[in-house]
Amino acid sequence: MVELNPIFARPGEATELPKFDFPPGESLPETAYQIVHDEAMLDGNARLNLATFVGTWMDDHASRLMSEAADKNMIDKDEYPQTAAVETRCWTMLADLWHAPDHEHTIGTSTIGSSEAAMLGGLALKRRWQAARRAEGKSTDRPNLVLSTAVQVCWEKFCNYFEVEARYVPISLEHKVLDGYDLESYVDENTIGVVAIMGVTYTGMYEPVTQIAEALDRIQESTGLDVKIHVDGASGAMIAPFIQPDLAWDFRVERVASINTSGHKYGLVYPGLGWVVWRDLESLPEDLIFRVSYLGGDMPTFALNFSRPGSQVLLQYYMFLRLGRTGYTAVQENSRNVALYLSGEIAKMPAFELWNDGSDIPVFAWSLREGHTENWNLYHLSDRLRTKGWLVPAYPMPADLPDLTVQRIVVRNGFSHDLASSFLADLRDEVAYLDALTGPMPTEGQKSGFHH
Repeated sequence: MVELNPIFARPGEATELPKFDFPPGESLPETAYQIVHDEAMLDGNARLNLATFVGTWMDDHASRLMSEAADKNMIDKDEYPQTAAVETRCWTMLADLWHAPDHEHTIGTSTIGSSEAAMLGGLALKRRWQAARRAEGKSTDRPNLVLSTAVQVCWEKFCNYFEVEARYVPISLEHKVLDGYDLESYVDENTIGVVAIMGVTYTGMYEPVTQIAEALDRIQESTGLDVKIHVDGASGAMIAPFIQPDLAWDFRVERVASINTSGHKYGLVYPGLGWVVWRDLESLPEDLIFRVSYLGGDMPTFALNFSRPGSQVLLQYYMFLRLGRTGYTAVQENSRNVALYLSGEIAKMPAFELWNDGSDIPVFAWSLREGHTENWNLYHLSDRLRTKGWLVPAYPMPADLPDLTVQRIVVRNGFSHDLASSFLADLRDEVAYLDALTGPMPTEGQKSGFHH
């Protein structure tokens, strides 16, 4: 008779299903489903999460494809050769989009996300540097990588995990991104490369790749050091080709050896997909490629992960076919227009001062205007907005600007002009509430909700 009882009235439903011990017996699929469904229901609404870069909306056709391909293992190219062929088509299309000299004869791969892709780019830089040093009879001890202090945390992991010294160039109010200034103080014979970010996680600003390359040209002229660039285009590599097509940041810049991006950010795919592409075959050292026998086939692999979903790769191909250049341009331009609308309205509010306006990637940050109030800060505002369902992080800038706290909005596909207007109404209401306080809000235990 259990099957006939309503789900929430079944005997034992509330008391006999453990949370931390392995269940001793079975439960009905309807009961297990409802419990998991209700647990997930307590999460925030992904569409209202203005903190994340990761895609939170795809159309119904994409959802069908994802369900149909959920059982495909991307690494098993012998069993799923067509999915493997689609993967090759996708990174070849990206090589074309990023102006590789011969996009049909270069090399790339899909990854779980842009963090894995970035690490593969970093590893290739390290191996190329090691090979060059050995050829000259020099030591390969103490490799270093030059990058901004505003770099994404995956680069800190790369340097830690793969024993590379991280040389951080500080950002400042005068140099808001790594722009080539004073680069000669950080580059030496042990430098494996420089990371340039197309869309800094903290603020969304582009680092000027051409300007960085010019600084490295001057360094080579004076020292003979030929240092390559890896572009971390986690976000911007899927924005710039469409809405800033004349901006030279990709393989048009000769020093750029590799580029990574997130398919699951402005590639417009659900979470779990990254890409990395090298300028040419010579840019990826052969010793990073493994050829393994797997399920009856011989296949090359140079990912850090092994088994992983094939569905996201098919979703990326779907989006490329579905949108093409004109469609991606329309989507990214709309996101930027919404970002510019939001930043323009926030700039008009006396409480705030913009750090940037979202004209690079559709991401922008603002700080509390100095002297506006002593009664509240951006952490309080973030908490107030959360009560309305909006997730808008407040966080300190990198170590060079530790006293500067900002809030950031990421505009993604699916965040419409109408939703933006609703957010602004709630923002104004909460600022008015906080401004009306007659005494200071407590600050004990405040911490950043920002995990970049």
